[in-house]
Amino acid sequence: MADNRPYFDDEFGGRYILVEPGIFLMGDETGTRSEKPSHTVNITDPFFCGERPVTQAHWQALMETNPSAFTEGWAAGLRPVEQVSWDDVHGFLSRLNERDQNVERLGVKGMWRLPSESEWEYLSRAETTSRWAFGDRDSDLNDYGWHAGNAGASTREVGQKKPNPWGFLDLHGLVSEWCQDSFEPHYKSHDSSQSPHIDSTHQRKVHRGGSWFTESDSTRCSSRGSGLATHRSDGIGFRLVWQPL
Repeated sequence: MADNRPYFDDEFGGRYILVEPGIFLMGDETGTRSEKPSHTVNITDPFFCGERPVTQAHWQALMETNPSAFTEGWAAGLRPVEQVSWDDVHGFLSRLNERDQNVERLGVKGMWRLPSESEWEYLSRAETTSRWAFGDRDSDLNDYGWHAGNAGASTREVGQKKPNPWGFLDLHGLVSEWCQDSFEPHYKSHDSSQSPHIDSTHQRKVHRGGSWFTESDSTRCSSRGSGLATHRSDGIGFRLVWQPL
């Protein structure tokens, strides 16, 4: 990992890296309408986040099914799980939390959840202010993510590209990642909290990071996507957060 942050590993090959509190500017005034207005967010509570998306092997071990579209080849288990809706992911989380309710990690108990949208952008930026954590040039994207220009029309195994400054992998492309938040087409009603923005009147949920079939602009740190809670796509998966209790 880039800066030797505390972490723990699970039995599915996942590593979960500590994200410490901090303040950052969320959004992009030069981006799309949904990324405005940019606003300061205060991350007050530390959490651990998966260094890469949840794999097919992890999903199958817990759920005993594999809904993914890309299952060919001996290494398919190391590809990200996809074709999972926001609702499906919460079924997975429920099962995972029930299984791990008495498990201590680094001496404390915790719970599994999705990241909030602000948490996702915070760890994606990793104290940078450029379009991607590696800079502003999309010609460098090939070194950090799988997208329409280099993925070869499918997902790939996780963890093959360079990490961001905090050690996180596959944030740009591969699969877009569900967040906990309700989607709004702008940030006018968002506050400075790291908590997810929830509006029960909005049926769409946020996903972040772009995918193997999107162009480079959709993989930027501030770029936003959305889908109904029941929507499944071979370009959407998720990343786990573990919250100490």
